[in-house]
Amino acid sequence: MHPGHRLRLAANVLNGSTLAGIVVASAGGARLRPAGDGLLVGSGYQLPVPRAAAFCLGNVLVTRLDHAAFTSSTRVFAHEARHATQYACCGGLVMLPLYGIAAAVSWALTGDFGSRNVFEQRAGLADGGYTSLGISGRSCAEVSSHPSGSTSGRSPVLPGQGPRRASG
Repeated sequence: MHPGHRLRLAANVLNGSTLAGIVVASAGGARLRPAGDGLLVGSGYQLPVPRAAAFCLGNVLVTRLDHAAFTSSTRVFAHEARHATQYACCGGLVMLPLYGIAAAVSWALTGDFGSRNVFEQRAGLADGGYTSLGISGRSCAEVSSHPSGSTSGRSPVLPGQGPRRASG
């Protein structure tokens, strides 16, 4: 295992976020399996909240998908793994209120919880299925086609998918 992944694992075990992920995944009926790099995948999550198809708590990546489908979706898997690193950097469950504030700011600016959320941006908007929206709520591609618009340079949508409007 890469030293950085070892450090992330140790931090998330010590800060309690991985234990929280195991509890939430188990409560949601998810089956936990190792996925490499010190990560666990809880697949088959069944609780109605959060609405996202996948989310992360510590080193536990929780998904409504089955294990094979989730781990083979390398972009989404990588996006959620980046959130595991964010938990380690934020000191664990402290990330939850910080994420909530970032989601609220994004919503206030764009009408979307993820587009201007710093945690989603740092995890890779496109990898997580998010659209990069301008302040008005239009996609950055739309804004950049307007003479006064600008773009963040991010891909607006994953191929074959519409924009994601739920936090994850």
